[in-house]
Amino acid sequence: MEIVRPHPPRAPRAQLGILMTAFIVLVASYGASRTSAFQRFLLDASLRIQFPEVRWITTGDLADWLEDRHRKSPVLLDVRTPDEWDVSHLPGARRVDPWTSAEMALPNVAADIEVVAYDAVGYRAAELATRLRAAGFTHVRCLDGAIFQWANEHRPLARNGDPVTRVHPYTQYWGRLLSDDVRGSL
Repeated sequence: MEIVRPHPPRAPRAQLGILMTAFIVLVASYGASRTSAFQRFLLDASLRIQFPEVRWITTGDLADWLEDRHRKSPVLLDVRTPDEWDVSHLPGARRVDPWTSAEMALPNVAADIEVVAYDAVGYRAAELATRLRAAGFTHVRCLDGAIFQWANEHRPLARNGDPVTRVHPYTQYWGRLLSDDVRGSL
């Protein structure tokens, strides 16, 4: 008689995402001073595992959308701290606190409005997008690669209405995802 053993339970998505994030940190700590494309790949995979319901938009698709005069621009929500915002942000964006409620992020706004949220690498924006969708907002996306990817591609950034080229690195560790020519100081 063959003994059938049940398969061990699978790790919940959140635990898997945390493990992937820990792996990213481990890889980066042994790597060169710059973060590799592999580390960005792991970060993106971790975000998609932790936030499977979030829809993403590429930097190229968002740039095309913003330049299309025949299409209404989305509401851009910058989900970073005031210190990060003060260095630079996407032109036309509005800053919201990372832990704000959906009601505070988009007060008196129709639930079918187009929204694109972004932060430094994706976690805070994905958390807000999840809260917005739970509150009934139906057209919410996160910027794939976040403001770091946007800046690395030398897309428009602003501060007080003026063009700038640097982005707040968030932390020394995560700042490795920024090219040297766009990385601001802490």
